[in-house]
Amino acid sequence: MTTHPKKPNRLMRFWKLLGPGLITGASDDDPSGIATYSQAGAAYGLSTLWTAVIAFPLMASLQIMCAKIGLVTNHGLTGALKTHYPKPVLYLMVLFSFPGILLNIAADIAGMGAVGNLLFPSIQASYFSVLFTILLLVLIIYLPYQKIASILKYLCIVLLVYLIVPFLHKQDWALIVKSTFIPSVTFDKKFISILVGILSTTISPYLFFWQASMEVEEMNRRKKLLVVNKKIIHNMEQDVDFGMLFSGLVMFFIILTTGTVLFNGGIHQIDTVEQAAEALRPLAGKSAYLLFAIGVIGTGLLAIPVLSGSLSYIVTETFGWEQGLDKKFHEAKAFYLIIALSLILGLSLNYIGITPIQALIYSAILYGITAPVLIAIILHISNNKKIMGKYTNSKTSNILGIFTLILMSVAAIVLLLMQFF
Repeated sequence: MTTHPKKPNRLMRFWKLLGPGLITGASDDDPSGIATYSQAGAAYGLSTLWTAVIAFPLMASLQIMCAKIGLVTNHGLTGALKTHYPKPVLYLMVLFSFPGILLNIAADIAGMGAVGNLLFPSIQASYFSVLFTILLLVLIIYLPYQKIASILKYLCIVLLVYLIVPFLHKQDWALIVKSTFIPSVTFDKKFISILVGILSTTISPYLFFWQASMEVEEMNRRKKLLVVNKKIIHNMEQDVDFGMLFSGLVMFFIILTTGTVLFNGGIHQIDTVEQAAEALRPLAGKSAYLLFAIGVIGTGLLAIPVLSGSLSYIVTETFGWEQGLDKKFHEAKAFYLIIALSLILGLSLNYIGITPIQALIYSAILYGITAPVLIAIILHISNNKKIMGKYTNSKTSNILGIFTLILMSVAAIVLLLMQFF
């Protein structure tokens, strides 16, 4: 009797295929990102839903370029910069990336702590922030890469809660479809600042560094250091495309939730992620509130290792120190100490008067400045046959990349003008 593969087997094979792309995409929807999307939905209803559709191909094309750089060169993005570009360019990227990522970590730790306090009011938010920081430190330092990658991968499932929340509230699906596919723009300062904020959140420099470094880690783990072929590239592209699609869907559903529940409920000003969660409770019910809140903590546990790991890869590759989550602490002390330092500094920023909102704004400015420069460099490397061989960019990738470069350059200029003039 002939047996045919069952559907779950195909799903399991696809799940095993997913890795750096899924984790990178899901980590983009961190507590800071959720705060930005909640602000957009509360302030302008469904008017920014279309940004999720626009952002997906731009994010996917850039992350695929970064992944290919990692696979082909067997170096992270910093390693490629160090090898092929003048030292000042490298140091400038480090100079801007370090504080931007650090502020992002600070905002995420504060957001998780505040949401923990919402769920358990008798325990102060600061205690939760310290608890989450210690938990992450222990997990990152003591667990091997394969375990960390597996935990991060399963944490991605937590984000599915955001796909459920809108269905707990009555929706106008005709308006949702219209808002998704027909862009709506209001030419006032607040709307433009929200659009720029969404772009800065979704297309973040730390994701470029993490993606390339994780592809190298995966190749090392699979002992395929020098064997890059079309199948590996194809699998990577599937992984990245799915990860970015997943990220875009979560972003879409958060804007949808806050854009229908909070906006229609007369709540138009949301500054922090815990305010969004708290505001949902009386309007959408306890279930929606709990799912939203749990999602924030899950995304923080997913995103902070990515943020701190990216920072450590940037610094250690710059100075040629041993790095890698596959190495034990004694084999890569500097790498793990930088991760520990970034988490401790991120936690400390919440105690010296920098609020999560300020951290979010400052990190967006620094990301906004570095993103266009990094995108230009990524495009240059991806089209250099000496570096990439036969795996240079396709015409479609270049069109999407150049469009993203122009868009992010305009966003950076607008962001700076709004902050300083």
